[in-house]
Amino acid sequence: MSFPFVRRSSFAGAMTVPFVLLLAACASQPKPPAEADALPPPPVVPRVMPVEAEPKAPATQPAASLFTTMLQGPVSSMLSYADKVRPLNGADLSAEIARVGDPGDSPTAQMQVALLLSQTRVPADLARALGLLQRVISNPAPEAQALQPLARALAARYVEQRRVEDDRDKQVQQLRDSQRRIDQLNDRIEALRAIERSFARPNSNPASAVPAAPPNAGKPNQ
Repeated sequence: MSFPFVRRSSFAGAMTVPFVLLLAACASQPKPPAEADALPPPPVVPRVMPVEAEPKAPATQPAASLFTTMLQGPVSSMLSYADKVRPLNGADLSAEIARVGDPGDSPTAQMQVALLLSQTRVPADLARALGLLQRVISNPAPEAQALQPLARALAARYVEQRRVEDDRDKQVQQLRDSQRRIDQLNDRIEALRAIERSFARPNSNPASAVPAAPPNAGKPNQ
């Protein structure tokens, strides 16, 4: 006895198996080479904006930077001039002062004359050098402003030099006064010794050595 339902189910199952295998083959196919070898997009680099550096105050700059700044411009020329006139003696200094002449209102000439006057070792010249430096320091002109840091440094040094020289002159004067008092005391001591020696000499008057005659020696006996 045959069953038609069973035959139709077997035929449907036989047709389903190839279809399933075809779907599995399509699902397992490799990707195309174009998609497999595609490179990732390059990373986005953020744009860097330049930032202006904040200027540093002179007190926070390194010493080498300050020294380099000072060596620029008229300060370098003035330092070179100071090094050139440093070994000059008195006669050469006088000749150089005469050559520079009256500085007038020129800050450069005022600085040069101040450097020369500071080497004469004369108190009046050192005071004049300080006056010239003060004129440079108080001058608002651009030429003077470039020289003002050096002028302030030199003025401080000259003030200290003047104080040392004043102390030295006072000590020399005190030494002279002490020597003069010592000489006066020595003279008084020599005078006292001379008086002492005069009292210690023996009496050499011959009249005092003859004995006096008795009052009745020349009268006859009565």
